[in-house]
This record gives sequence, C-alpha cells and structure tokens, in this order.
Amino acid sequence: MSNPFASVRWKVMLAFFLIIGLSFLMMAGTLMNMLGEYLFSQRIQADRAGLEKWAVQAAGYLTFSDAAGLDDTVRRAGSELGGRILLLDAQGKVQADSFQTAQGRRLDYPEVASILVSGETADYGVHSLKTGEAATGDRMLRFAGADEWVSYSTAGIVSSSHVVGVLMLVSSVRGLMQGLTTVQTQMTILFVAVAVAAVGLGMIFSSVLTRPITEMTKVILRMSKGDLGARVEEKGSGEIKQLAIAFNSMSNQLEALNQTRNQFVSNASHELKTPLATMKIMIESLIYQPDMDAELRTEFLSDVNMEINRLSSIVSDLLTLVKVDSRSSDLHKEKLSLAEVVKDAQHRLQPITSQREQEIVLQLQDSCDMLADKSMMQQIVYNLMENAVKYTPHKGRITVSLQRVGKDAVLSVSDDGPGIPKESQPHVFERFYRVDKARGRESGGTGLGLSIVQQYVNLHDGRVRVQSEEGQGTTFIVELPLNKL
Repeated sequence: MSNPFASVRWKVMLAFFLIIGLSFLMMAGTLMNMLGEYLFSQRIQADRAGLEKWAVQAAGYLTFSDAAGLDDTVRRAGSELGGRILLLDAQGKVQADSFQTAQGRRLDYPEVASILVSGETADYGVHSLKTGEAATGDRMLRFAGADEWVSYSTAGIVSSSHVVGVLMLVSSVRGLMQGLTTVQTQMTILFVAVAVAAVGLGMIFSSVLTRPITEMTKVILRMSKGDLGARVEEKGSGEIKQLAIAFNSMSNQLEALNQTRNQFVSNASHELKTPLATMKIMIESLIYQPDMDAELRTEFLSDVNMEINRLSSIVSDLLTLVKVDSRSSDLHKEKLSLAEVVKDAQHRLQPITSQREQEIVLQLQDSCDMLADKSMMQQIVYNLMENAVKYTPHKGRITVSLQRVGKDAVLSVSDDGPGIPKESQPHVFERFYRVDKARGRESGGTGLGLSIVQQYVNLHDGRVRVQSEEGQGTTFIVELPLNKL
C-alpha cells in the first residue's frame, strides 16, 4: 500500500505549513519578548521615579535619625507606590519598614549593594519569594503560577553629595506576569487557529497546484497501458500550462511514431512477403515438375535469383535506415567534390540508360568542394538519379544540375516522367511509399531509396524537397551546406 504522505501534494502542504508555522512562532516569540521588555521597562521607570521622589524627602529624616519622620515617610511612600517600602542606612540595615517587621535586619540584595558599594544611583531586580534567586528577563517571561515573583527597586538617599542610605520598594509582579501569560495564551490560541486555517488553505492550495501533475500521472498510466491517444487538458497559465503543452506535444510524437512503426512493420512485411511468395511458387513448380523443359527451368531459376537480389536489397536498405534511426551512423567527413560524385553516378547508371535509350544531361556550374561523408553523398546522388531513370520513359531525358548558392550546394535532379500527384507529394519520402505501386515493383525498387536520401541529407544539416506536376515531370532539389575546408 502506497504512503499518501509521500505524494507531492502532501509534501507541498507540509512545506507550506512549516513555513507558516515557523514564521508565526518566530514572530510570536519576538513580539512576546518585545512586549515583556516594554512592560518591564515601563514598570522600572515608574518605580524609579516614585522612589527618587521619596528618597529626597527621606534624606533629611535619615541624616538627623528622625525615626518618626522615617516611619511616616515609608508608610506614605508604600501607600502611594503600592508596595512595601524599606529604608536602609549606609550599612544596609533596615531603619524603617512600612510593614513594621524588618527593622534592624541587614539586607544583602544585589540591588542594595549596587548603590552602597558600586555607587549606582538606582537599581532594579526581580526575585523569587521562595528561593530569593534573581530572575533574568527571559525567565520572568516564563513565570510559573505556583511561584511568587517580586520586584526589588532601589534608589540611593543622598545627603551632602554622599549616599547615606537606600530606599527600597518591594512589589509583586504577579499582575504583570499574569498579563503576559494571558497574552501568551491568546497568541497560542491564535496560533492554533492560524495553523488549522493554514492546513485547510494548504490542502486547497496543494490540490490546485498538484492537480495538473495528478492528471498528467493518470494520463501517463493510460499511455503505459497502450492508450497513446490520451492527452492532458491544457489550461491555466505559466509553467503548468507550458508543461501540459510540452507533454501533449511529446504524446503526439509518440503516437505518430507508433503509427509510423506499425505502418513500417506492415509495409516491410508486405514487401518481404511478395518476393518470398513468388519464389515459393517457382520453387514448388521446379520440385513438382522434374521433367520441366530446361529453358523454362532456367527462366524460373533466373526469376528466383532476381527475387533473392530484391530481398537482399530490401534488407540492406532496412539495415541502413535502422542504423540512421538509432543514431549509430557516424559521419566520416572528408574533402570531396560533389560534381565528381554526380559524374560517377552518371557513369554507374550508363548501362541502364543506354538500354532504355535515355539521356542524362549534366549542368555542373561549380565543383562544390565540401566536407561530407563520401559514401552517403554517393548514395544520395545515385538514389535520386536512379529514381529519375526508373520513372523516365524510353528515350527520355534526365537533367542533373549543380550550383553554388551562397554557402550551400544546390543539386537538382529532373525527369520528364509522368509526375507526382499533388496529394502524393507529402508522402514520397515515407518508407515503402510508391505513387504507382505496381510500376515500382516492376522496376525493382524497394520503396526505401528516397527515405534514405532524406535521412542522409538531414545528417548533413541539409534539406530535400520535391517539385512536380502531373504530366510534366518531377524535380528533386537537395540543399547541402558547404562546410569550410
């Protein structure tokens, strides 16, 4: 059973959720720290301002050891500032306490020592009532409800430019911490709500994003089962649409290739079957007619030999095309003269043209020296000229012209044969295609010559085309680049 979480959709959604979640957590943590720091800063400033005011009033009472004045001062300061006020002398001993419980005790809190020893004018700190330990800013933001945290705010009492004591405010920070806890809770709830919304939106978003990929996967599965006509819907915009267009283009090529392959197999089977059937009939006649006339027997054997040659020619051409299709046909370029290749083809065709009383007229305006595969050039020129000879009537004329046009060599082979119907012209380079099938077989052709020409021309980055009108002959034009020598 496949893992659904391994799909692209879930991966996209998980990535989306992680990005949103991590971003929100970072933002929430930053906001909480900023809020906590701001609230504590405001609290410190308020406590410090109040203490400094009462420290000024207490300076005279402490200097003259006025106990009544000190008690009244700490009582009124505690009432105003909302906390416990302790007044300490220069040795850190409590001289007055608004709670009336700590007189005579020596306090060694850091906030007191920083004024009496270090010379600071004011200080602030938060401590646990249970353990007395000081809390840092990040720990205060993790306030535990089971503990009680209080703030110690101190201000120096100055008389005649000397610190003569410390005024200390002890107040609970539970309200402040509970406020921060409430904000944390609300932000947690908000985070959960955002996370749920993000999951929902992520599912919708990932579904929309991956739907084309899912549909494409389904189409690929259909194609893998043989349905090469399956296509994806080209909708949307951007890369997804371009992907769909590219996929459908590839599918069209695959379907066309499959159809071509099937047609090729069918045509090849038919072309191979015909000479085999002919040979079978002739050989059976020889077997079952042992007293056959010697002259007729010789004729039969000659016909069998011709069919064998035809089979050999078909197989050879098929192997050539397979080699080209598999791209295993390497070009062995060498310096050659295309004009000399044309002359050589004319010489090789001389016996046939003489027998048919045909004339090959060469119009070679340039030698067209080039770098090319010589054997391929020979086959291109020979196949075109042989094809023209086959379809030119007795005493007909074949014209072969060669000229340099810009950076290309242009070879044209014209005949005065029956021409090619307009509807057949797009198919003349297809394998085994014949305009006149009966005449093609009579002439000994395999139906592969023009296809080989086209493949070899393409390998040399050239192009070949046909021009023809019925009753006015046919011209094949080849354009080949003249590579620098």
